Amino acid sequence: MSGHSKWAQIRRSKGVNDARRGQLFTRLGREIVVAVREGGSGDPNANFRLRMAVQRARDANMPMDNIERTIKRAQGGSEGNNLEEITYEGYGPGGTAILVQTLTENRNRTVAEVRNAFNRNGGNMGENGCVDWLFEAKGIIEVELAGHDPDELSLEALDLGADDVEPVTPDDETITIYTDPSDVEKVRQALEGKKYKVLKSESTMVPKTRIDLSDEKAAHQAIRLIEKLEDLDDVQNVHTNADFPESFAASYQG
Repeated sequence: MSGHSKWAQIRRSKGVNDARRGQLFTRLGREIVVAVREGGSGDPNANFRLRMAVQRARDANMPMDNIERTIKRAQGGSEGNNLEEITYEGYGPGGTAILVQTLTENRNRTVAEVRNAFNRNGGNMGENGCVDWLFEAKGIIEVELAGHDPDELSLEALDLGADDVEPVTPDDETITIYTDPSDVEKVRQALEGKKYKVLKSESTMVPKTRIDLSDEKAAHQAIRLIEKLEDLDDVQNVHTNADFPESFAASYQG
């Protein structure tokens, strides 16, 4: 799930098992293939979308050999020609908005699986356009604080071209920086040039407003729905405007 959520932080802290890592690498490989196809180049320096896909793969610890082989396969044949990018929209518990981004060679199978996940987990699949207006494309850069003063880092990020910075609490170990999607790589490189440790950077969909799920049952239902959607093979990303206390995510048992 993307969008700087507490749940995503909890999931990362739990680590990724071998099955999920294999599924993640498959998704990242598809993303690379489509980036080569759509961008018309296997050179990340000349293909912004590929550059971002490769960066996401590297952030997920995908081996460079795998990345390079995937790029070569995409350049050398028809791999990925049947993949379609389709976004589905719907509502989760408490009226939360959900965007589901997929890459599929069989749209009938994918729409049936996505609808089933919504229906079985307290959600409702909606029509195109029902919630996408609640999100906007943004670049997100996550930086390790590691003793840095958050205020100084925030000002420096803004000077380097960032649009906004997420407020931090005394317990936060990272700071999240927002950019225009086209500026994310430029700002990332500038921050690394200043010796800051960048943990993640990506172009994603960020909610314009959030819905607070203060009821633990509704929060757990929302987490379960997102998890079931993410488990689908054709799903690349799930975005939501749900927000809930970190304790609810930590107490979620699946």
